[in-house]
Amino acid sequence: MKDWHAEGHGANKKIGVLLVHGFTGSPASMRPWAEYLNQRGYTVTVPLLPGHGTNPKDLNLVKWQEWPAKVENDLNALLQSCEKVFICGLSMGGGTTLNVATRYSKQLAGIILVNPMIHVKFIPAQVAWVISRFQKMRDSVGDDIKRPGITEYGYDSLPAVGVYELLKMLTYTRKRLHDVTVPLQLFHSVEDHTLPVSNTEIIMQGVGSREKNRIELVNSYHVATLDYDAEIIFENSRLFIESHS
Repeated sequence: MKDWHAEGHGANKKIGVLLVHGFTGSPASMRPWAEYLNQRGYTVTVPLLPGHGTNPKDLNLVKWQEWPAKVENDLNALLQSCEKVFICGLSMGGGTTLNVATRYSKQLAGIILVNPMIHVKFIPAQVAWVISRFQKMRDSVGDDIKRPGITEYGYDSLPAVGVYELLKMLTYTRKRLHDVTVPLQLFHSVEDHTLPVSNTEIIMQGVGSREKNRIELVNSYHVATLDYDAEIIFENSRLFIESHS
């Protein structure tokens, strides 16, 4: 539930990977992926995003700029110690990764997105703001996982003010997707109960990356990093990282 970092070893020690969790989620959703890569020598960092890992109310007190700022802080630490750095993002963590990549594409070796978030259909930021004025908490959207008995240890409710801030970040980022020019690998669950496929389509069409590929996941829901297709994500991401290192 906290920030986690593990130094690499061997030939891959100087290759860093930053793994970013989703909205109302926690580092637990990215930890198995990070450990898989670390076991293969990569230096890994899994940040706890501001407003997470404590109480849902805290997510109503965060400004959206704090999320990419946290990622950038950890990214700069990796850039100082590593020769190549990749960022992996799940859901809102994917949106945050894209936001950072609009400014850091030249410093990054690649980005890997799993069911990334770039918009919410029919709910612009202004509507979310109105909702947040009279309803501070809504029903949780977490733990959309096909495997039984698995949890990402996220919040059990959805902070409405936090949603407003999230939508502001996504709106800002979507307008700047053309500034993302880094090689991109994207995993998309065919059956995702949290985000529609339009998120993946907008990103694939909007980024300025010359190299971009999409891999379909047929046996996982939204939190695919903890689901039946996790090994597909882990192994293909390793191959992607190897090919760009």
